[in-house]
Amino acid sequence: MNAAIVVAHPDDETLWAGGTILMQPSWDWYIVSLCRGSDHDRAPKFHRVLDIFHAEGSMGDLDDVPEQHPLDEHDVSATVLQLLPDRHFDLLITHDPAGEYTRHLRHEETSKAILQLWYEEKISAAEVRTFAYEDGDKTYLPRPINSATIYSELPEGIWQKKYRIITETYGFKEESFEAQTTPRAEAFWQFRNPEQAWQWLNKGGNKR
Repeated sequence: MNAAIVVAHPDDETLWAGGTILMQPSWDWYIVSLCRGSDHDRAPKFHRVLDIFHAEGSMGDLDDVPEQHPLDEHDVSATVLQLLPDRHFDLLITHDPAGEYTRHLRHEETSKAILQLWYEEKISAAEVRTFAYEDGDKTYLPRPINSATIYSELPEGIWQKKYRIITETYGFKEESFEAQTTPRAEAFWQFRNPEQAWQWLNKGGNKR
């Protein structure tokens, strides 16, 4: 299986899909982070995580200041095309148009770019999945959506390894948002054709 994951930040790939990666070690994984390429702390950690996953990958350096000003859509799409290998993927995984919690523009912008590029046939994939998590409009930590197309409980050993990547490799403290969030199950919305995904995008993903 030739699989790619495109996320906004280093750690998103582990938080939302790390168990899936760990349970499929024979797949050919390529992981893209659109932000933090020049971050002297996060960038080296991302590359160490790639080694743990036995994956290849690349990083961009899109603006990621705390104020979260909207990015130009063309800049996001161009960065995706620059970083993602020009080849067909059996599976491509990315953020949901509504993000995984309320709310993060970079997650939403990443999802929109991927789904639009797929619809416009500028990237090639047999299947696209978007993360399926929600936080009840900030009333609790992000949790997987039980009704998602794909929902799988992680074996304890897989979850423990995923948690160690978040806390030891990325270095997030046990009381951090990331460590407390690390899901014990992973969920995805699954799309077999770009028209279906395009309709999902225009309905706002989880916020339909």
